[in-house]
Amino acid sequence: MIDNEALHRFEAVENDLTVFANYREHDGRYVLTHVEADPALRGTGAAARLMQAIVDHARAKNLKLIPRCSYAVAWFRRHPEARNVAE
Repeated sequence: MIDNEALHRFEAVENDLTVFANYREHDGRYVLTHVEADPALRGTGAAARLMQAIVDHARAKNLKLIPRCSYAVAWFRRHPEARNVAE
């Protein structure tokens, strides 16, 4: 996973296809506004792996995440162990 600061999104590439999560920074926190996988990656777990990588990154950098898109909200609901980085 990379933090593409120029595009304000976290990105991962699987099978030469991109999955990404757009964000905006607000008060030192990352607001996750949209998560999207290339259509060929949908249903493969690529977006879930990206979310886990974002959480790992947030923990390592002591960052807080604010899920706003429906996918990110649902992902955090399914992963209570990650809620310590979410607001």
